[in-house]
Amino acid sequence: MARIRTGARVVGLVLAAALGVAGCSATGGKRAEERARAAAEQGRPAVSTPRWTFAMVTHAGDGDTFWDIVQNGAKEAARKDNINFLYSHDDQAQQQAQFVQNAIDQKVDGLIVSLAKPEALKDVVAKAVKAGIPVVTVNSGSEQSAAYGALTHIGQDETVAGEAVGTELNRRGRKKAVCVLHEQGNVGHEQRCAGAKKTFDGTLENLYVEGTNMPSVQAAVQAKLQADPSVDAVVTLGAPFAPTAVKAKQTAGSKAEVDTFDLNASVAAGLKDGSLGFAVDQQPYLQGYEAVDLLWLYRYNADVLGGGKPVLTGPQIVTKDQAAELESYIKRGTR
Repeated sequence: MARIRTGARVVGLVLAAALGVAGCSATGGKRAEERARAAAEQGRPAVSTPRWTFAMVTHAGDGDTFWDIVQNGAKEAARKDNINFLYSHDDQAQQQAQFVQNAIDQKVDGLIVSLAKPEALKDVVAKAVKAGIPVVTVNSGSEQSAAYGALTHIGQDETVAGEAVGTELNRRGRKKAVCVLHEQGNVGHEQRCAGAKKTFDGTLENLYVEGTNMPSVQAAVQAKLQADPSVDAVVTLGAPFAPTAVKAKQTAGSKAEVDTFDLNASVAAGLKDGSLGFAVDQQPYLQGYEAVDLLWLYRYNADVLGGGKPVLTGPQIVTKDQAAELESYIKRGTR
C-alpha cells in the first residue's frame, strides 16, 4: 500500500475520549462502543445530551464539491452528537456576514465560520462571541481566529500547504509554474501561492481568473500557456478548476503538468489516468466533523483542543498511487 506524505499529524483524541466516557474498564469501553454502533445503525444519536443547534456559515460558491465533503463530515458528527445542524453559504463576504447575523438572531448554541475574507466578518463574529455563542473557525482564517475570539481553528496552514507544493514541484524537476487564483481577496489563496513561491526553486507567477466563469478560466489559462511555452506546471487552488486547466493545456498544445489543491472524484480520476500530477488534500471531511465535534465537547465538558494553536488537517500530497488507495472513500464523499 502506498504511503501518503503527511505535512501534519492528526491525532484521534476526540474519538478516544468519546469511547472512554462509559468507564475505564475494558468491558465498559467495549459496551460504549457497542452502543455507539447500535445508535449509528438505527440512525439515532450516540449521546443523550441536549439537542443543541449549531450553525455553519462558509464562503463556498454554488457547486463547490470541496464544501460538499465538509458538510458530509459536519452532518455525520451532528448526527452522532445529537446536534441540529444548520448550513448556509455564499461566496460574497457581505452575504456571509448576514448569515452569521441570522445565526446570532436565532440564538444558536454554537457557530462555525470560515474566514476567507476576515475583515468583512470581524465585527459580526465579535457580536457572536459577545452574545455568548462559542465560535470555531474552519478552513480559512487561522491567523485571525484567536484574535476574533474563536475557541480554535480547524484546517490546514495555507502557507505550509503552499510550501509543500513548491517542494513537490522541485522534486518533479519543474522550472516555471503558474498559480491560478480563482477568488480575488481570498487570503488563503494568496498564502498558498506565496508559500509555493517561497520553496520553489524555479519561477512562479500568479494568474488571477474569474472563478465564477469556468469558460473564462479556461481561456485565461490557455492564453497564458500559449504565450509562454516555457511554463511546465500549472497549479490550481480548487478541485473544480483542475479539469478546466487540463482542457486549457490540451487546447494550447502545452506539455505543462497540471496539479491542484483539494481532492474530489474528478481529481482522483485525473490522478489515476495521468492527466493530473498531484493534489494537495486538506481533508475537508475532517474539518467539518471536528468543527462540530469540538463545539459539542466545549458545550458538554468545556474542552478545547489545540492549546491556542490551529488544529491542522493537512496538507497531504496525493499522487496516482494514493488516489487508488483512497478511491472507496472518495466515492462515498468523505475524501
